[in-house]
Amino acid sequence: MTSYANDSRFPGPDPYAPLKDLPSFPLSSNDLEEGAKLAEEQCAPENVSPHLAWSDLPEGTKSLAVTCFDPDAPTASGFWHWAAFNIPVDTTELPTGAGSQEDLGIDGVIALANDSGGREYYGAAPPEGHGPHRYLYAVHAVDVEKLDIDPDSTATVLGFNLYFHSLGRAILWGWYESK
Repeated sequence: MTSYANDSRFPGPDPYAPLKDLPSFPLSSNDLEEGAKLAEEQCAPENVSPHLAWSDLPEGTKSLAVTCFDPDAPTASGFWHWAAFNIPVDTTELPTGAGSQEDLGIDGVIALANDSGGREYYGAAPPEGHGPHRYLYAVHAVDVEKLDIDPDSTATVLGFNLYFHSLGRAILWGWYESK
């Protein structure tokens, strides 16, 4: 069981538990420490996406997707903060703030609307007094160069497609609480 899934401070489920068990690969960040409190800039209203870097993708990877999900939101479905796909396989990192652009600054990338309605990264913003929330930054290794998803689809539709096309998944997580 992963560290984000067995911490009693967080009420939500492990959103990846019902999915296929996939191999992981190295994922790191200059801005985010595994399991640590998020920096203010990674939260709303600043909305600066963290640097993410990865390596050693599973054999057969042809593209990538990146998502950020809060499973502790007071909804039955969590809250999507970021969802982008069709990232070329030769991309090995996203710089700090890449999520401020719908295409991450990379031709052909598609960002879907997050649950706040924008196509850019939306920072952590748990309701005041609701307790700490986890933010799961995932990089997904995909077995096709392009996922054929309508750009007006939801992040949930991307997640459904990733279920059938992911070869691996790496997750880096942090938390935040509004007092």
